[in-house]
Amino acid sequence: MKLPLRYYGDPVLRKIAQPIEEITDEIRQLATDMIETMEANKGIGLAANQVGRLVRLFVSSMDYEDEEGEVHSQEPEVYINPVITKPSGASIERTEACLSIPELSGPLTRPLTITLEATDLEGNRFAKECYGYEARCFMHEIDHLNGTLYVDRIKGKRRKELEPLLRKIKKKYYKTNSRK
Repeated sequence: MKLPLRYYGDPVLRKIAQPIEEITDEIRQLATDMIETMEANKGIGLAANQVGRLVRLFVSSMDYEDEEGEVHSQEPEVYINPVITKPSGASIERTEACLSIPELSGPLTRPLTITLEATDLEGNRFAKECYGYEARCFMHEIDHLNGTLYVDRIKGKRRKELEPLLRKIKKKYYKTNSRK
């Protein structure tokens, strides 16, 4: 079932998601619904906060680039209680966007590689080496789980330039959708 998205201005996007203690049928259904929601909105990642649930879960489906520059496709994946370890000292600036902040994108510097540790829907803990765009996506989703939006990481003059656009987005999406 497609779930309603939460938009910039919604307080749930600023809250810290709680760890999942047990993988229940409800968690499995949430993951399935989040994948459907992400795909329906043409996203590459979606955190539980973005659909109003404060649990440490995100889903992702994207092509990813390995260190040799080869692009690989992957099926949607579920990440429960994810943790980033070993961020590289090397970083790269790329444009980011977010389903919860429509019509806006901005440049952001993030580490080039990370190791992501998480649990899958079967309860298996795993570690995954991530590079480039995939690493960026996972850091973006974990930021959501920690109540941080990518625009929070944009500083200085560029952030000041974004403020009128953010107010406009808040008025257009959040206030309109919060009355439903």
